[in-house]
Amino acid sequence: MFVRVNSIGLFGMKSFGVGVEASIENGFPRMDIVGLPDAAVNESKDRVRSAIKNNGFKYSDKRITVNLTPADIRKEGPVYDLPIFIALLIASDQLQCNIEKSAFIGELSLSGKVRNLKGTLSMVIRAKALGMTEIFVPAGNSCECCVVNGIDIYPVQSVKQLVDHLKGIKKIKRLSKELYSEYTRPIEYTPDFSDVKGQYQPKRALEIAAAGGHNVMMIGPPGSGKSMLAKRIPSILPDMTFEESLAVTEIHSIAGFLPDNVSLIKSRPFRSPHHTISTAGLSGGGRIPSPGEVSLAHHGVLFLDELPEFQKNTMEALRQPIEDGRITISRVSGSLTYPCEVMLVCAMNPCPCGYYGHPTRKCSCPSGAAAKYLSKVSGPLLDRLDIHIEVPQVDFEKLSDDKPAESSAEIKKRVNKARRIQNARFKGTAVTCNAKMTPDMTRKYCALDDKCKAILEKCFTSLDLSARAYDKILRIARTIADLDGSENIQLEHITEAVQYRSLDRKFWGTN
Repeated sequence: MFVRVNSIGLFGMKSFGVGVEASIENGFPRMDIVGLPDAAVNESKDRVRSAIKNNGFKYSDKRITVNLTPADIRKEGPVYDLPIFIALLIASDQLQCNIEKSAFIGELSLSGKVRNLKGTLSMVIRAKALGMTEIFVPAGNSCECCVVNGIDIYPVQSVKQLVDHLKGIKKIKRLSKELYSEYTRPIEYTPDFSDVKGQYQPKRALEIAAAGGHNVMMIGPPGSGKSMLAKRIPSILPDMTFEESLAVTEIHSIAGFLPDNVSLIKSRPFRSPHHTISTAGLSGGGRIPSPGEVSLAHHGVLFLDELPEFQKNTMEALRQPIEDGRITISRVSGSLTYPCEVMLVCAMNPCPCGYYGHPTRKCSCPSGAAAKYLSKVSGPLLDRLDIHIEVPQVDFEKLSDDKPAESSAEIKKRVNKARRIQNARFKGTAVTCNAKMTPDMTRKYCALDDKCKAILEKCFTSLDLSARAYDKILRIARTIADLDGSENIQLEHITEAVQYRSLDRKFWGTN
């Protein structure tokens, strides 16, 4: 007897429909799985056989062939255990039901329990797009599926429970929004900008960066507060839209990092990998490429502390992704593209000892050491960092001041207001913030009057800026204008924006 059961496959972020076809014929007792299965799929035959026997069903003693269509796409992982189980029961006349518009996904234990899967959210979204009216998913993945409307979702704990549902003996309760829960980074102590004494200009620069999604480079001596400032960036990031939250949740689901009992990630990611991370760990990789740190930070912050200590290849791997907002990983098994619209924040010392260019303390590095250290950060990568700020050492008077600094909540109000202006400006497009504006948008929304053009021309020539730096200055100025609630870019907005592109001349320009 021949039967077909619907399922969903996953390769990276690409989900696709899979038909699980089963045929039981006379012949030597054996089970074959065809249709480009990997090792995990081939092992399904043992898991399914045990699940059938251990739940009181009869395992066929005839020739069983399972075909996974389309046959030209490689099938990965244990996701097809559950649909193969259902297909074999129907093919052996142990189950009769109408499942033409139903899809099944899930890994089975030998006892018939249904285990969790990675990427369930992507597969449910795809099932809906394929016209399925219902999908059966592992019960442990219930929460993340709650955000998908327009398809009935049934959480399955065991194959016995599923069979009883399909036979009409005892129905499984359909998922409802009652399981919906948000994840907002449950940390006992949330770092706040009110803890930072002094450093008014760096805090102003980070406010601009958060408002417009701009990349940042912070450079300064040890102990000046670079890492302290960076760790407080999440407290001023703008609220996420539903679309942004869904995209972040989908990536974390695929990577297997979605917290338990969570439907939607509502707080922007903050990823801070150690400088010993490999290129594959940062950009993504593996035999079946999984998302790297740059993709896990999608719509959030990727913080690289002690930037020159990262491997050269690892740093350079970021050049194209932070420009394009996506990264493509090619392997023998195929090419995968993951989104990575991140706010890249980097921090570094100006030399190995940390005191090159310090106004009072002498640099103790040997001759040429500072230049060698700074050269580890390439010009093309530096040029892609919108805002360059120096974080000086804080003097005793500011450190001992008992007056509380401005809180993150106050700064975030201004950031949210500026981001709402941008959301309205770019409504209906894929652009989410000023930093991601296309060249056409930059010309349209960053128009300058004659005075602004004159000062920008003078700065462009004197600082020997690149065409990329010119565009970034315009976008930064647009963000500053949004923070001021100004419809047009004014002279003071341009002059402030230029300040954030001159620091690299102080250090790299003299070496």
